[in-house]
Amino acid sequence: MLQRPRRNRKSEAIRQMVQETHVSAANLIFPLFIVEGENQKTEVASMPGIYRYSIDNLLREVESCMKLGLTSFDLFPNIEEALKDKYATESHREGSLYLRAISQVKKEFPEACVITDVAMDPYSSDGHDGIVENGEILNDETLEVLGKMALAHAQSGADIIAPSDMMDGRVGYIRRVLDENGFKHVSIMSYSAKYASAFYGPFRDALNSAPKFGDKKGYQMNPANQREALIEARLDEAEGADFLMVKPALPYLDVIKLLKDNTELPIAAYNVSGEYAMVKAAIQNGWLNEQRAITEVLLSIRRAGATAILTYHAKEVLENKWL
Repeated sequence: MLQRPRRNRKSEAIRQMVQETHVSAANLIFPLFIVEGENQKTEVASMPGIYRYSIDNLLREVESCMKLGLTSFDLFPNIEEALKDKYATESHREGSLYLRAISQVKKEFPEACVITDVAMDPYSSDGHDGIVENGEILNDETLEVLGKMALAHAQSGADIIAPSDMMDGRVGYIRRVLDENGFKHVSIMSYSAKYASAFYGPFRDALNSAPKFGDKKGYQMNPANQREALIEARLDEAEGADFLMVKPALPYLDVIKLLKDNTELPIAAYNVSGEYAMVKAAIQNGWLNEQRAITEVLLSIRRAGATAILTYHAKEVLENKWL
């Protein structure tokens, strides 16, 4: 035999030499949950090792991550039920928990990249990503709320705005609002292919943001569809997106690859709460090797074509030097 591929696998040194895919701290974005109060740090029951932080403890967590070389953070707020209303007015109210958190992180760590979530559901009394009238999610009316939210985030210091609502036309609307108000430098990371997935449950527990009725299939994508993701991605790119995102990641590696092959924009992928919880549960039961399982997950997402990975594993893989 002239060709023996095993020759390139015969030692660790050679295996590392020919390794095609790598994950580093620069590729990772750490999602962080925020709550009101002081000295608060409460674990999310369905996500072992993941916590909700008050702003003071959030700053401590960001500092510890920065020391590990982890510099990008996506913030998500847990809003008190009494502050929620039909139009998600708390999402852009001056002095709100979320805006204070963005501002404080950027003040203390100006070199950090702060990514913010633009969607109504954490602030909505209906728990949906859009304004609800007679059981219908109103698309165009919702854009105004999203624009106010995005502008408030930019004014608070956000580096990247990440609309996750899946309303039609929201990237273009937000881009215009930002540009018209002097925030041409603020990027948009669009959730271009966000699927109506079963893997969001632990996240909704963390934020208490589940819909009060129905589901999100009228605006999030059908898990059976792949080519539809190209339609969404091309629209978002034309409307001014700087990044395109696929969510979830593991059940949609083919979609990550599809977008990677059809755009020059960087692709982000969200290794979501259900994926994290599933792996952690298997590890806790002794069914999987922790280091090997987690690094394989991240490598698979990078191999499919993701430039950036939003993952709850971000800090632990750096703390344990698994990459």
